[in-house]
Order: sequence, then structure tokens, then C-alpha cells
Amino acid sequence: MLETNVNLEVTRILDAVRAGDSSAAAQLLPLVYDELRALAAARLRHEAGPQSLGATALVHEAYLRLVGPEGQGGDGWSGRGHFFAAAAQAMRRILVDRARERGAQKRGGAHARLELDPAQLLVDAPPVELLDLDQALTELALEDPQKAELVSLRFFGGLTLREAAAVLGISITTADRHWSYARAWLLAALDGEQ
Repeated sequence: MLETNVNLEVTRILDAVRAGDSSAAAQLLPLVYDELRALAAARLRHEAGPQSLGATALVHEAYLRLVGPEGQGGDGWSGRGHFFAAAAQAMRRILVDRARERGAQKRGGAHARLELDPAQLLVDAPPVELLDLDQALTELALEDPQKAELVSLRFFGGLTLREAAAVLGISITTADRHWSYARAWLLAALDGEQ
């Protein structure tokens, strides 16, 4: 019962944010912070190598992208599920952007190039897993946007199959079929078979 009341309160606040009430954004964060932090921590556990971004920083950066610095964001949220879907997408973009930045830095970035003996260097592999997944999801979205959104909701949003189905407005059976297809499609794409 308490969870239902919290969900209703989140939906009410999201409606106020969407209507332009900047004070509503301040009310929203305490209600969703724990879930967003758990989601961010889960996402960061899947990242390779040391992270320069912690779960708290990821939550704050995603939240700012969602509601904006003045608390005026929130266009298009029809409830808690849509908010967490948007949060998942924001976290995905942040993590992909960071992975690209790390990859660029490892390839020299804006630094002056020096001639070094490659035999004397040990270099970590760039964080390509997230970038490969992002590229594969982008390709899947061109073929079937709903299946790609389902993957984003589950992988980046941490939603259960039932929650993701509700956000997408599809049955659990359809979501299960879509999930099976999308996983197989992505596995083939990541293995270079697409």
C-alpha cells in the first residue's frame, strides 16, 4: 500500500513538473533518489575498468538532464514508468558519452603526441562493450523501435519485464517474446553476425 501511495505521489509530482512547477522538481528527487541510485549502481557494476563517475554523480547528472537546472523539464512523462524510462535513457547517454571520452583520451585526445616504444607500454583496452551495445541498440531501433526500447528499459532502466511491458503498453506475453527476440538479435549483432 505504501509503495502505491509513493507511486501516486511520484505521478502527481511529475504532472506538476510537466505543468511548469519548478518547486515540484525539489519534491521529486527525495521520492525517486533511492531507486535512481540503485539503478545507477547496477549500471556502473556492468562497466569495465575503473570508473571516474560514481552512482551518486550519475544520478545527479541524469536528474539534471531530466528536469533541468531550473526544474522545468519533464515533457512527456505520463507517470512513474515513463520517468524511469527517461532516467534510463539519460544514464545510457551519460555512460556512452563517458566511454567515448575515455576512448578518445586513450587515443591521444587533445594531448601532444610523443613517439614511444610500444614494447614498453601496457595499455588497457578501451571500454568498447558499452559503445558496441549502444551501436547495436541504435541499429535495432531502426529495425524495431519497441524492442530496442524494451532492452533500454530493462538494461539501463532496471525495470522488470512486467514494468517495462506496462511502460510500453504491451502485454507481458508480447514483452517476453520481444525480449527473447531482442536478446538474440543483440547477441548476433555483438558477435558480428548482423
